[in-house]
Amino acid sequence: MVATIEYIERVIDTFAKAAKANTSPSTRRGNVIELTTDSAKEVMITADLHGHRKNFNQIRQIANLDGHPQRHLILQEVCHGGPTYPISGGCMSHQMLEDVAALKAKYPDRVHFLLSNHELAELTDYPIVKNGKMLNLMFRFGLQEMYGPATDKIREAFLGFLRTLPLAVRFPEGVWVSHTLPEKVDQRKFKTDIFDRPLRDDDLVEDSALFGFVWGRDYRQENADAFADVVQAEILIHGHEPSETGFATPNTRQVILDCTADRAKYVILPVGQRLTQEDVVGRIKPLAGR
Repeated sequence: MVATIEYIERVIDTFAKAAKANTSPSTRRGNVIELTTDSAKEVMITADLHGHRKNFNQIRQIANLDGHPQRHLILQEVCHGGPTYPISGGCMSHQMLEDVAALKAKYPDRVHFLLSNHELAELTDYPIVKNGKMLNLMFRFGLQEMYGPATDKIREAFLGFLRTLPLAVRFPEGVWVSHTLPEKVDQRKFKTDIFDRPLRDDDLVEDSALFGFVWGRDYRQENADAFADVVQAEILIHGHEPSETGFATPNTRQVILDCTADRAKYVILPVGQRLTQEDVVGRIKPLAGR
């Protein structure tokens, strides 16, 4: 199954428009989206999807951006997972990445797709192995099955989109949303300049501040407190960590959401209100039980 030339050109064009949209919002400061009550009334926050088509469709339905013109939508981590092509076994999640790019192009100021570790792995060719399979390779197989000889052009297009993704969204009253947080911020200085400038080639390596920012799994209270102080936040909302219940609160700062499988959860938060962790948890809802 190889896509038509017209379809391939449309996908490439969509990624180009989405990449431009990533850098054009008036709310973007460096690599952080800085929301205000003028730019947004509320935000729907979601987390890791890994190709889960049903949950992605539910997110779009609940977000209903046409019906809620002052609502923003935060998405993260769609690559690597979900359905596979029947012959090659290639990963089909590239189609969801294309759909996310289309959403960004359609709602350039209100859809925010955050850079996550699996998208960074595609951007840097960093190998991720799960259940005995190299996810990057399966993703490439999926691209090749869909696009054949045009695979390299498609890949070039989506890498341009990924390189321009924001790293975080900040609410005006102390809520910070990013894929995760770096480790041991309480013990060593974290280089915050990645939030203030375009990404460079030296950011796209394993020992960089960017790598640590999207891969960290340090949920100690001390680490959360230290990072919150660095980014001047009260509440940290992340994805990255699987949760049997769809969300977790490993300390008094963090709320972790998970949008994979049937346990998926999301939250819609108002912009401009000071919220506690308890307030955020009280607004969390299941995708399936809306």
